Amino acid sequence: MSTPLRQRMIDDMKVRNMAPLTQAAYVRSVKNFAVFHGRSPDLLGFEDVRSYQLHLISRGLQPQTLNQIICALRFFYAVTLGKPEAKTALPLARRADKLPAVLSPGEVVRFLNAVADVRNRAAFTTIYAAGLRVSEVVALTVTDIDSARMVIHVRQGKGSKDRFVMLSEQLLAILRAYWRSERPKTWLFPGPDSEQPITTRSLQRACRAAADAAGLDKTVTVHTLRHCFATHLLEQGVDIRVIQDLLGHRHITATSRYARVAINTIRQIQSPLEHLKFGVSPPA
Repeated sequence: MSTPLRQRMIDDMKVRNMAPLTQAAYVRSVKNFAVFHGRSPDLLGFEDVRSYQLHLISRGLQPQTLNQIICALRFFYAVTLGKPEAKTALPLARRADKLPAVLSPGEVVRFLNAVADVRNRAAFTTIYAAGLRVSEVVALTVTDIDSARMVIHVRQGKGSKDRFVMLSEQLLAILRAYWRSERPKTWLFPGPDSEQPITTRSLQRACRAAADAAGLDKTVTVHTLRHCFATHLLEQGVDIRVIQDLLGHRHITATSRYARVAINTIRQIQSPLEHLKFGVSPPA
């Protein structure tokens, strides 16, 4: 890649106030593309990008990583080379739409009972009871638990949004017992340094240990408890728009995926086969 071309790319990014880290990733992506073909990138076309894309797929790159590279090449062609048709000519890879792992209510009990640490068990219980993200539960302070109104104040969740979620009677009793035992001062779930909250990494490690101790054969992460919260509410008949607000989802499509794993709801739907006069065994 020639120095003038590289400078043009950097200037284009600066005009759009792109962060230095993003700039470096962009330049690296275009450089690797050029090295693969052994030619300057401004001499390569869309078909060359597609062959490079196939090469990356053959190497086992996941859609998320692949799309970051393609977005960099889109920017290069559309902005630096002035070819606005690049967005249409260079489609992104479709991400695998996998269903989230969901535990049954009985499995949730097994998981929580396998957590020996009082603080960690209270944190995991809060995530399941209120549908919180792990980043939200570690950020809770003692004053965020509003027992007068029976709500939990989630401050600056994803998208820098505040919201309220329900505080169940059972969770309140568990948190009160936890508070009497541990006496947290500022952070509801403090780390080794009481001036700092517990880290998300610590909870993830504790989660893996508890899942193993409970003998669960599913892949369980802290976020799995949030999936369970949403799915179990849906199975109870709670309106999906209410669940959307409780989860803090901006778009209903993010919430609707739980309808695909609500097993109890699926079981209640009668198959059209039931309306056919159709025997178990074929006629003689």
